Amino acid sequence: MKKSMKGIFFVTLAAAIAIWVATPVLAQDKPADNMKILIDKVKADKKLLVAANMELTESEAKGFWPVYEAYQKDLSAINRRIGKLIESYAADYRANTLSDEKAKKLVDELVAIEKADGKLQSTFVPKLNKVLPPKKVARYLQIENKIRAALKYELAANIPVVQ
Repeated sequence: MKKSMKGIFFVTLAAAIAIWVATPVLAQDKPADNMKILIDKVKADKKLLVAANMELTESEAKGFWPVYEAYQKDLSAINRRIGKLIESYAADYRANTLSDEKAKKLVDELVAIEKADGKLQSTFVPKLNKVLPPKKVARYLQIENKIRAALKYELAANIPVVQ
């Protein structure tokens, strides 16, 4: 994939993930089937991006993809927590009811999510090291981190600052 195509793909994927995480906030009435389709599409696009950039041998692929799938499953739990956090903040923002107590709870949950994310990554690095050479572990983590950074950028750009 050319560099410009990678950039476009990353931005598109990040936007899709941002929509996936923030959709409960933006559109409470969407049918569950549409959300499932969107989530499946985002997962497939992300997997395609990873596959296109990892350059795995057949034996590496056999070991990598089960670890990848397990990591994505655990990561989706973190993404659900982020979605709930955004949903909670959005409700208070719209109703203008964000108190200091609620803000503290939001901050505490944000810190807990960040810790869980770091713990998850540190749990999976040894598993990746068992199935991939170190450079490919680093490459995968870079890809994952770029996707997550793009997602965080999209979310930050669309979430209003606390007043």
